[in-house]
This record gives sequence, C-alpha cells and structure tokens, in this order.
Amino acid sequence: MPDSPPPQEAKQVEGVGHIIAVASNKGGVGKTTVAVNLAVSLARSGAKVGLIDADITGPNVPTMFGLSAGFQAESEQGLHPISRFGVKLVSIGFIVPRAAPVVWRGPMIGTAVRQLLHDVPWGELDYLLIDLPPGTSDAPMSMAQEAAIAGAIIVTTPQLVALEDAAKAVTMFEKLNVPIFGIVENMSYYITPDTGQRVEIFGHGGGRAAAEAQGVDFLGEIPLSQGVREGGDSGQPIAESHPDSEVASAFDEIGDKIAAKLSALDLLRI
Repeated sequence: MPDSPPPQEAKQVEGVGHIIAVASNKGGVGKTTVAVNLAVSLARSGAKVGLIDADITGPNVPTMFGLSAGFQAESEQGLHPISRFGVKLVSIGFIVPRAAPVVWRGPMIGTAVRQLLHDVPWGELDYLLIDLPPGTSDAPMSMAQEAAIAGAIIVTTPQLVALEDAAKAVTMFEKLNVPIFGIVENMSYYITPDTGQRVEIFGHGGGRAAAEAQGVDFLGEIPLSQGVREGGDSGQPIAESHPDSEVASAFDEIGDKIAAKLSALDLLRI
C-alpha cells in the first residue's frame, strides 16, 4: 500500500466540527445501513449532522432516504445537500439516473470525493459522516488526503472470518493516519417474533474478537431485523420510523459512544 499522506495535507471542511468515516473491507455487511441510521440517531440527539455518500460507483443513500435517483440532474444549483430526518445528505446518486453505471478510474473518484467534501455548501455541522465504498480503494485514500478525519468506524458481521476483513480495514486507516473509533458488529443476532428467542444466524463474536485482536474498541451489536430492511427499501430508516425499537436503541448507544469520544478529543485540544 502507498505510504500515508503527510498529516499537514489534510484540510478542514468549512463549518464542520468532526468528520467520521464509516467503512468496511467487504460489501454486504450493511455499512451504508449503519451510516444512515447512525446519522439519523445523532440528529435525533440534537446534533447537526451531514452524510456524504462516497460510494461513487454504487450510491445507495438516496434510496435509503426515499429520494429518487438523478433528481438533481437538471438543477440550476448543481449537486447540493438535501435535508431528510434532520440529516443533510449529498450523493452522486442525486445526479446519476438509477440504472446508469458510474464507470470511473481512480483519479476521477478522488476528484469526486474532494468535491463532495469541499465544494458542497454544508453550513454548520457538528458531525459529517462519510459512507465509504467497501475495500481499500481510492476513495478512503483520497478522503484522508482531502480532510482531517476525526476517526473511522469499521462495520463487520459476526462470522469469525470477519477477523481478517476487519483487520485489513483497521490497518488501512492506521497507514492513512486516521484514528479508529472502533468496530460495529452488524446482523449480530435475530430475535424470533413468536418466542423472543435470540438466534445467532451468522455465528457470534467475530466483531468483538476482531476489535480485541486489533486493540480497538468494540462499539456494539446491531440486531438483524426485518424492520431495518423495510426501512432501507421504503426510505424510512428504522432509527427514525421506530425510535423506541431495540435496533434503534443499539444505534443510539453507538452514537453516544462516538459523541463521547469526540467530546474527549475536544477537551484534549483545549
């Protein structure tokens, strides 16, 4: 992997207090679902929150917030934030039709990430979350060069094979000089609606074991829930539609841990 970019290259995003990267080393672990619901949860707590869909070739944030693909393609303002459920959103999907592929090489993806960070009128935000594409690609490297990232959240699943995937993601961010806030285990377990039994469909302990092996915090477990899938498909994130549910409470707890970490960092700077 290329050497880490010098810390002085990272830039502040005007008006933004803290930038948080949400990442995974593989697709299919629910990274965008975590980013979307965590953003909504933080906004419900009273924070001013933004969310960048930096998965340039596979933007799903518009769908999860109930927005039509390509709806800003003819806008005189160009690409600009839209507020949904208290969160300011920007996605390349706002200007690209749903069925149109984004076939871009690395430098173009890096340029897009830079523009989403610095050329968008974010206003004043406490937190700006960045939903990164899976893997160790151009997007996270460009992000680390273009903005001062407060920390990264790694999303994984319970299988023990998650150890290897999470380890790669942690190592990538360490090489990019980005602190790791911790690991979130998504699809951690399922509660059967008829008996209330906890069923560990995908195994148990991979996320926590990965955190312990890498020496980072384990931020929490997100249950597998039909409501999460329905919310993502309907554009009503479960943290908004069912704020008192067990799943929403799990996102709230993770959000509280992240907010506490950032508050501690602020105190250290005083």
